[in-house]
Parts: sequence; structure tokens; C-alpha cells
Amino acid sequence: MDSGSQLLASMVILIIVHLCSQESKAYHRYQQWFRMVAMFLGLALTVRYLMWRGLYTLTAVDIFSLIAVWLLFLAEIYAGITHIMGCMVNALPLSRPLKTIRDLPDSALPTVDVLIPTYNEDAHLLEITLRAALMLDYPESKLAIHLLDDGSTEQKITQSDAQGAAAAKARKAELSALCERLGVHYHTRKLNHHAKAGNINDTLLETNGELVVILDADHVPTRDFLDHTVPWLVENEKVFLVQTPHFMANPDPVERNYFSAFSRMPSENDMFYGTIQRGLDFWSSSFFCGSAAVLRRAHLMEVGGLSGDSITEDAETAFDLHALGYESVYVDRPMVSGLAPETFDAFVTQRMRWAQGMTQILLLKKPFMERQLSWHQRIGYMSSILFWLFPFARIIFLLMPLAYLVFDLQVYHASMADIFAYTVPHVMATYMLSTMLFGKTRWPLVSELYEILQCIFTLRALMRVFRNPRAPSFVVTPKGENLTRTFISPLSGVFYSLLILVTVAMAAGILKMIYEPLTRELTAVVLAWNCFNFILLISVLGVLVERKQVREQARLPANDEVSLVDADGKAWPGHLMDLSLGGARAQIAGDLSALQSQVSLRTQREGDIEPVLLPASILDVSPQRQQVRIQFNRDTQHIGNVIRFVLGDSRRWQSFQRRRTRPISYWFGVKHVVSVSISPAIQHFYLQSRRLWRKLRTAKEGT
Repeated sequence: MDSGSQLLASMVILIIVHLCSQESKAYHRYQQWFRMVAMFLGLALTVRYLMWRGLYTLTAVDIFSLIAVWLLFLAEIYAGITHIMGCMVNALPLSRPLKTIRDLPDSALPTVDVLIPTYNEDAHLLEITLRAALMLDYPESKLAIHLLDDGSTEQKITQSDAQGAAAAKARKAELSALCERLGVHYHTRKLNHHAKAGNINDTLLETNGELVVILDADHVPTRDFLDHTVPWLVENEKVFLVQTPHFMANPDPVERNYFSAFSRMPSENDMFYGTIQRGLDFWSSSFFCGSAAVLRRAHLMEVGGLSGDSITEDAETAFDLHALGYESVYVDRPMVSGLAPETFDAFVTQRMRWAQGMTQILLLKKPFMERQLSWHQRIGYMSSILFWLFPFARIIFLLMPLAYLVFDLQVYHASMADIFAYTVPHVMATYMLSTMLFGKTRWPLVSELYEILQCIFTLRALMRVFRNPRAPSFVVTPKGENLTRTFISPLSGVFYSLLILVTVAMAAGILKMIYEPLTRELTAVVLAWNCFNFILLISVLGVLVERKQVREQARLPANDEVSLVDADGKAWPGHLMDLSLGGARAQIAGDLSALQSQVSLRTQREGDIEPVLLPASILDVSPQRQQVRIQFNRDTQHIGNVIRFVLGDSRRWQSFQRRRTRPISYWFGVKHVVSVSISPAIQHFYLQSRRLWRKLRTAKEGT
């Protein structure tokens, strides 16, 4: 078939893919069949494109062009393989029924140890997690809460640094007193060997619960966490893990600094836990994510506790137990709320650890060769691992237009007719399938934005792993940072350099269009590609403006029916608009001018017979809008009730997720990205100009 016939065939296939993907969203008995047809035809266009590229386009007139051609083709091969594997993994995401321990006799319920490892987290943050764990809806005689303090080990207390030793000693006194006050078991150890995995493994030797719950220090469980996870382990002895989502109660740097759409746009977290983990669960390969999970002690001890060959001990442990023939379960209900990294620096630190750890599993465990895993489990693990090699491909896609437009290297040998016949259908099919699989949990261009933000730093981290797979060490992700001012991230320099390179390529491309008419068609295509990269890099600048954090806790939407009650017993009915541990905003009916400065928020909690009164102070009253802002009284007497009301109900997290997981069109996504990119670019120029002016003035005064 010539290019014209190939284009016609591609158009017909794309129309069928579009119709089938739309029909796959309808609720009828053939829904999955339409989904499979769309995936088969869409992936056929991708395979056809890669075959065409490999057979007809890998030519060059000089060695440098040949290197560029093959680098680009290898990046496309990588992207194609990860796309195909991702489609396979997420073809049929599993939705499990909701189980409850109320259907089981008390005698059948196993004993549970809740382990909360900590290293440098604040005692106030730990108290919230510990109090929530004590409220878990489970027989008290079968539940034990343990705080695993790795910041106050003997190694820390006896270190040569006197200031560090004193801080460790004071921390131990503070946390042990907190645990004694709450009735929680306190643990520390001699040495800080093997980081988090070693901390947990040492405590496993000191405890004996049949099931083990692992919660990060900032991960607060809702009351029904054990209610909906334990039954899966009771009913099937082969289950070693029940994993639940990590719901983030605050925006990450991208959501806060750039989009400012935490409550309106699905987060990166939603894509993994709302879609990918369910897809892995269908293929019996959902894995442990380090927290918000219940594990069976007996199976865990068969592999010596948490594995320690990599710095992602969670996924590695799941791999080892899957290889022994044990099963995992993923319960898609947000029942644990945690904190996302507040700054871009902390965000990059976290992602580099994940990338290094998954690459360690690839090199040390070789999942593709593990015969004890089923073929679909191998694909599941390889799909999750290979994703983290994206920096290699992403940097090639960013810089390859520069090779052609500036250095005149022939990176892509094809006519305009071939590009429309093969390349464009492949790109369109890829976006169609991505929208079908992830449309509700990922907006267009957002994944590309996240990858560009990480690629340079993660690439350097990955190179260290490839040089020495055992070199990386565990680094704790900073949490609970306080942003008291707006500033430019210190990691911005590398993105300025990339933006300058892409801008130079843009200028060179325009000149090439004017003075080289014979190559104008290909130049136009590469220039459009470069413009796409330019838009993404401009968008990145928005994330690098670390915006001042006004509130200590992020407020989430809420709609509970409440009343404000004063000291005389008079009540003003209304409903909440947003809520956090610090306070709330409510729409209140009645004469707000009569409100006293001290009131109580009256609400009915699930499982309580009597209403609960939460003492609060009035911060602000808006009679025109009938709105009131209040601050909770969080003293020792009332903090438990506040935590239970704000963080103890998983239905609140479910409602929030449903609100923001909604699909949008590709063009709306592009428009949104472009529209929110202009202001941050101007702000970068303004802040950097002020910074330069201050330096010049200081230098002048010094002379």
C-alpha cells in the first residue's frame, strides 16, 4: 500500500477506535468487548508505525546523524513498549466488592499490630496518626499500636556530634512520654541499619500479631480501615497483602504552584491508585506501596521480613512473596490520608528514591526472568519498573529537534505524506487509548509535565544505579515543611538552560523555513515538535515558583450538615463548605451578627448515638454571603474528637475523589496548560530581576 492508501486505512481505524472507546464507557454487557477492540486496533497502529520506522526511515548521511537517528528510534521503541504493556496491564481494571468484619465472628478475627515507623517527623504530626490508629474500629483486645522511633536510636544518642546527640535524646524523651500518655507501645533500637525496612524488621521480632499494618508517620487511617481490609486475609490464607490507596490531603508542588486546582483536577496519585493498581490487581500483581496496607506476618517472615536489597523495600517484598505463589489484594477505597511533599526539592527527592529502587529491582531481581511468577505478573512488574526509565526517552524527545534545527542532523527521514500516513495516526491512537484508560484520572499534558520536571534529576540518580546497583541509600522524604514566603526553587537553573536551548532551536527553525525551501516540509514538522516542547518548558516555570502557604493544613471540600451552638444553647443551622484539622468554613442560616466569639460545632458522626460538640473560635463572619470561618479548639481534651470528625470517615475522601476525577478533552487540557503558563513566566522574570538587582546593590554598597 502506498502512503495515500495507508492514510485512508489509518483514518478508518481511528474512527473505529474512537467509536469503540466511546462505547466502552457505556454500561452494558458488551462494554469490555468494545474496550478490547479499541485497544487491539489502536496498538496495531503503534506496532505498524514502529515497523515502518525500523524498516524504512533509519538512514543517515553521516555518523552523527546516524547516532541521532538511532537514539530517537530507541526512545520511540521504549515509549511504544511501555505504552503496549500499560494497555495490557490496565485493560480490565478490577473492582472488588466491599467486605466488612461485621460479617465475621469475633473469634475469627486475627490479632493486629499497627506499626508506625518514624525518623525525623514532628511529635505533633505523630500524635495525630497515633490517635487515629487508636480509634480503628476493631476489638481492642486484638489491636496493638506501636511507634517505631528510628530518630532516637543508641547510635543517634551516642554520636560524636554533641548537638545531634542532645536532639536525639530529647526526641526520645518526648516521644516515649507521648506514647505513655496515649497508651501506645514505644520502640527504638541500637543501630539505624537498613533504614525503614530494618526498623520494621527489628520490631517484627518484638511483636506477635497475626497481621501487620504499616503506616507512614503522616498517614492517618480512617476508622473503617481494618473493617474493609482484614476480611480478605481471613477468607483466603494465601493472601499476604491487602493494599489500599494513599490519599493525599494536601497538593503536591505541581498542583499547588502551577494549576492551583487541587480540588478540581485529578492528581498523579489518583492515576496510580485509581487505575493502575486496579489493573495490576486483575493480573494478580498489585504490590505493596510502603504504607496503608495490611500484611500477614507468617508469610512476611518466610522472606525474613521486609526485603532490603533495594531502597523500595515495599515493591521488592511484594515481588518476593508473589514469587512464592502468595496473592495480593487491592481495595480501592481511600482509607488513609497522608501528606504530599510541599516543595519541589522534596518532591524530586521522593521520586528519585522511587526511580532508583525500582531500577534496583530490575537489575538485582530481574523480574522478566523470574520463572516462579506467572507471565502476566512479570508483565505487571516490568510495566511498573520500566516506567521509571522515562528520563532517557524524555530528554531525547526534548533535545532531538535541536539536533536537526541547529546542527542540521537528519534525525527523521520521512516525507510529509509518510508522516501523515504513519506518525500522526500512531500519535492520535496513543492519545485515544490513554484517554480511554486514564481519562478520569489524568488530564492531557499533565504526565508530560511531571516527566519533564523529574527527568534531569532522575536521570543522574538512575546513572548511579546502573554504575552500582547497590549504591543508593534510603532518603526520607521531607514532610510538613512550612512555606512562609514565595520564592523561586533553587532547582530552576537546569530548566532555564533547557528553555534557552529550545528557544535557540525555535529561532534556527524559523530561519531554516525561510532559507531552505527544499526541506521546508520536514522543518515544519520538527518546528511544531519543538513548539510543543517550548510550551511544556514554559509550563514548568509555574511549578518552580514556590508559593507561600497561607494555612498550616490544606482545607478540603466538605458538605456535612452542622450547627453552630453558643454558650446559651442557641443554634444556627447550616452546612460545611471546607474543612481541615485547623478549622472550617460553613454556610450558616440566621442572623450572624448575634454569634458569640466562642461557639461549638455540633455534628453527628457515623456510629455515634449522641451528637458531638467541637469547641471553636469565630475567625471571620461574612453576613453578605452567610459564611463563617471557625478555628477548632485542639487541646488535649478535644483533639481526639476533632481528628475523628475531620480525618476518621473514609466517605469524606471518597466524595472528594469523585469530585475531581473527571475527564476533559485534549484541546481543553492544552488550553488550560497554556492559559496558566503565562503568569508564572512573568513572575519568574520579576522575581529573578529583583534578586539580581539586590545582588548588584549589595555589591555596590560593599565597594
